[in-house]
Amino acid sequence: MQISTKLDFISPVTSQDKAKYLAPNVGRREVWSWAMFDFANSGYTTVVITTIFNAYFVSVVARNQDWGTFAWTATLAASYALIILTAPILGAYADAYAAKKRLLLLTTIGCILFTSLLFFIGPGDLWLAVILIILANFFFGSGENLIAAFLPELARSETLGKISGWGWSLGYIGGIVSLGCSFAYVTWAQEQGQQPEQFVPVTLLITAFLFAISCVPTFLYLRERAQPQPHLHNRNVISEVFARLGDTIKHVRDYRDLMRFLVCLISYQAGIQTVVVIAAIYAQQVMNFDSNDTMLLVVLVNITAALGAFVFGNIQDKIGHVPTIALTLIGWIVMVLLAWGAEDRATFWLAANIAGLCLGAAQSAGRALIGYFSPALRRAEFFGLWGLAVKLSSILGPVTYGLVSWISHGDHRLAMLITGSYFIIGLLILMSVNVQRGRQAALCNKEIL
Repeated sequence: MQISTKLDFISPVTSQDKAKYLAPNVGRREVWSWAMFDFANSGYTTVVITTIFNAYFVSVVARNQDWGTFAWTATLAASYALIILTAPILGAYADAYAAKKRLLLLTTIGCILFTSLLFFIGPGDLWLAVILIILANFFFGSGENLIAAFLPELARSETLGKISGWGWSLGYIGGIVSLGCSFAYVTWAQEQGQQPEQFVPVTLLITAFLFAISCVPTFLYLRERAQPQPHLHNRNVISEVFARLGDTIKHVRDYRDLMRFLVCLISYQAGIQTVVVIAAIYAQQVMNFDSNDTMLLVVLVNITAALGAFVFGNIQDKIGHVPTIALTLIGWIVMVLLAWGAEDRATFWLAANIAGLCLGAAQSAGRALIGYFSPALRRAEFFGLWGLAVKLSSILGPVTYGLVSWISHGDHRLAMLITGSYFIIGLLILMSVNVQRGRQAALCNKEIL
């Protein structure tokens, strides 16, 4: 895949092409700077959550105890619980005070800082690792919601899928870069006879550094187009934010398709987040992959995920949001069955790359549909609800997997099979979502008086 071909907003386009895809007064450089944040923060999820540090946490920090996988998933669940409690509040504040970019900078600094501090984690440092992961993941998830809220400002409503797909594609390439640098260092360190407790911490510094330098274009070129909204009389910041949330809850019946999709999202994202969190653990515990095999697997999955995000981003704007997401969920069900029954590496590699295609597609398509359902003056708040749903699923799915593997004395195949039920439930709920009715609700939303 040639990046210049796939990410055509980077290459020269005519003014007519630009007008076709981008919102008025939005340039190619600004869209690129927005997508660069996906590039920047994907290294964190790839190295810390999916590939290197999660396996290190279970095998080294938790000393390979039976409860190690559950401890990891419970730690992530705690961080997601914090995001669930704060995401709608941060979103409402960002909308009221036009503060998306300021809050994005704060959350970015927090994630980079606490990821760097993971350098000091060694064998047995369980509670310090738990605290640092909770903080790093909280700031990462909060920033993920905020950067997503810029999407409807950059793309036309009929091209949200395409622009979202560009961002996710570039994001997976960023994950490959971070993991590739980490892989190169790990290979060198192993040749020098170093042990995981010596070389894994350095990969956290590499990840934090790449995050820091790659997000610079975002803060240089991405504009905060939102304007501070009229504030409620005789209300301080906190009471005003909660008043906005109360108004959204009061009129929730007006957004029934958004609410249905959020429930659908919770279900199928529970499956996706489980696969993301336990991929390296499953590969090592079930398929006997070593660390090099696992990193190579994740690099290839990121390549297929980038391809999936780009291809399905273009398809989504043509065939519709619901059919696109339905196709990805069917793919996820096939993937789970293949991984569950895999006895040889070839079958598992096939399952992993199907997961990659569906991962990029499902993540991009879901973000675009939330943008399509979001009222213009409440984008950060509604993307906060999106973040709440995703993080709730990030608790539900991985904790279910961890409990099943613990209760079954390490039966990862059974835990994987149960994970598949989340995709089936999500597909059934998706069928009740009416996209046009949901869009009409966004265009006719009631505002706070």
